[in-house]
Amino acid sequence: MNRNELWVGLVAGLLLPIMSFVLLYEIFNLLETKGAASSAGFSPGFRERTVGIIAIAINIFLLNLYRRRRWDQAMRGIVIATSVLAMIWVVRYVPSLF
Repeated sequence: MNRNELWVGLVAGLLLPIMSFVLLYEIFNLLETKGAASSAGFSPGFRERTVGIIAIAINIFLLNLYRRRRWDQAMRGIVIATSVLAMIWVVRYVPSLF
């Protein structure tokens, strides 16, 4: 993946948040089954919303890495992927917030 191409940024910008979401969600489920965490007292869907926005924000590390390497096209792909994921999050979760 050492290529300054748009598709590299798109793939990396989609895969990292998806893998992060699954990993964080499973960690919280494991903590809840072990009794170390509880979802009592939170609004419905709180964990999914929070883990989702954290997973999307993890793309900032990729952006920083590609910025240091000056891979502008790959950065553009990450920004597009992050924007799409953020729009999906807004469409999915904002109506349940109000």
